Amino acid sequence: MLIRKGAEASLYLETWHGRKVILKKRLEKKYRIPELDFTIRTQRTKHEPLIIHKAKKAGIPTPIIYMIDLNSSTIVMEFVKGKRLKEMLDEISHEERRSLCRRIGILVGKLHKSGIIHGDLTTSNMILTPEGRIVFIDFGLSEQSFETESRGVDLHLMKRALLSTHFAYAEKCFVSIIEGYREVMGEKTEEVLKKIREIEKRGRYISER
Repeated sequence: MLIRKGAEASLYLETWHGRKVILKKRLEKKYRIPELDFTIRTQRTKHEPLIIHKAKKAGIPTPIIYMIDLNSSTIVMEFVKGKRLKEMLDEISHEERRSLCRRIGILVGKLHKSGIIHGDLTTSNMILTPEGRIVFIDFGLSEQSFETESRGVDLHLMKRALLSTHFAYAEKCFVSIIEGYREVMGEKTEEVLKKIREIEKRGRYISER
């Protein structure tokens, strides 16, 4: 059953060997030369599970990868039970929201400290399980980098996502995220915050031109 169709991949909820799974299938791009298209899809299908594995080693809850089929550019992974944070941040108290956001910050800090940039940090790509774990999903745009610029862009995207989806308390949420982030990243947090401010200035300059 198709549950989500994105620009790069479609997600299907299926049963595989008696368990619920997500099939992530990368889509063919008709505008690309077929051989090049296959190479790109194959590389990205290999890349995402590798990053997920590294994230798991860094202490980030992520879906279990069951199988990779390079011929069909498909990843079979665990179906994570729970609610996307996007759907529930409006339903909880201020204190619960603050606690959740601080935990998000700790997890993002662990990602960045291990050299992983998620690439699409939004509350749509975080699931709160019934056991209370925050699981990060969709590493399709992820990369490996220890650069302050990359870390700044990652968190800037998180801030923008909060402003567009949870405007009423976006600023407070981001402050709590940075509190958690600082617990892991320490002094490097100030470099990243400085970079975020630079990125925001760039955006304002471009929009004013």
